[in-house]
Order: sequence, then C-alpha cells, then structure tokens
Amino acid sequence: MTNTRKIYGKPGFCIVKEIDRAPKKIIEQLGTFKSAIIGDGIGRRGVMDSGMKPLNPESSFAGSAITVETRVGDNLMVHAALKLAEPGDVLVVNSHGSLSNSCWGELTTRMSMRKGLAGLVLDGAVRDSRELISSGFPVFCRGVSPCGGGKEGTGQVNLPISCGGLVVNPGDVVVGDADGIVVVPQQLAQSAIGWAQGRVEAEQKRFAAIGGDDPDGIYPGWLIPTLRAKGVLGEDETL
Repeated sequence: MTNTRKIYGKPGFCIVKEIDRAPKKIIEQLGTFKSAIIGDGIGRRGVMDSGMKPLNPESSFAGSAITVETRVGDNLMVHAALKLAEPGDVLVVNSHGSLSNSCWGELTTRMSMRKGLAGLVLDGAVRDSRELISSGFPVFCRGVSPCGGGKEGTGQVNLPISCGGLVVNPGDVVVGDADGIVVVPQQLAQSAIGWAQGRVEAEQKRFAAIGGDDPDGIYPGWLIPTLRAKGVLGEDETL
C-alpha cells in the first residue's frame, strides 16, 4: 500500500512513485456497469458531487486512480503524475475547485492519449475544451477557463486527496460516464462487481413488471408498505 512506499520530497511537496492497482480484469468488469448502478451497490457513498461533469456526455472510462493535489493555478505535479502514470490509469486531480486558472489542456491530453491513460478527473478547470472534446479522451472537470497556470509547485502525487467531495486513495477504481464519477475503494472492487450485478438484476425485474400485463406492476411493491410505515396511510388505507 502507499504508506509502505518511499516518499520523495517533503510534506506538501512530494511524490510516491509506486502504487498498488486492482487487477485489470476487475477494472474492466466494473467498467461495464453504469456509475449510478455501481454507486447504488456501494451504498451511494462513493459518488462525486454533481459539479464534476464530463466535457463530452458520451465519454466513459474505468481505471486506477493516480492521485494529484495541486496548488491553485499550478500544474507542476500534474506533469509529474503524467510521467509516473501507466496505461489504463486515471489522473484524479484536486485543484481545490478553482475555476480561475486551468491546469489541463490540449498538450496534457495528447500526452495522456500517447501513454494510453483511461481518463482525467479534475476538481478545477481545463482549457482548450473544443480540442479536448474532439480528441475523444474522457475529461471530467468542474469548469473551463482560458487562463493557464504556473509550474512552481507545491503539490503531492499518490497520496490521499479530496476530489469532488470524496476521499480518493491511489489505486482506487474510478468509473465515469454521462451521470458522473464513482470511486470504488480498491479493497471493495471485487465485491462491488457482485453488488452492481445485483442492482442490475433488480432493475431488470422492475423493467419486466412495468412492461408486463399486470397494470399494477408498474408500481414498486415497497410503495404502499412504506407509506403505511411512515404514517402517511393507515393500515387499511391504500392509493
């Protein structure tokens, strides 16, 4: 785990070079599910806030998190993370939600595509948005700004960060699609597949009931009992 790896630098301005990753097969399996389904399966605890949006709603990805914290308006440690990242990784960057300066653009996108990265999640701003969208590289961010940033530091790579209202650890599995971002702790990744599949099967039963011959099948079976339990309806009352 990260806490057993060598830390290069000093607190607040440092890098961890090596991280543990979930097996590729597990990441690929999680990537077959919608972010909403995965989030439901893990108790809705791993969903980033709604401000984190894809530049292109058609974008989707699944990969292992390379975590980055930057100083606002600076992308030095983003470049360090790009040097360390491996094919299939996702850069997850905490730029502290700042929309005043971008720390990502067309150059870093081209670098990421050359390295075979899976995507970017940036709690901050990007620029060159038209080029980023046309590239096909999945970019999720909080906003867009034409103003670039510096390369002075400080920042940290591959230590726990906050992004989109969540704690993200290096090696966590990150899945993104039109609905947003879900983060699955690496230790739960295998189990999350089964939980997501269970949610899919439950939804398929509901879809079948909604489209079936029984006119009451469109309503969930829990509706009336829940209204009674909450005191909205009496024990002998119904809708």
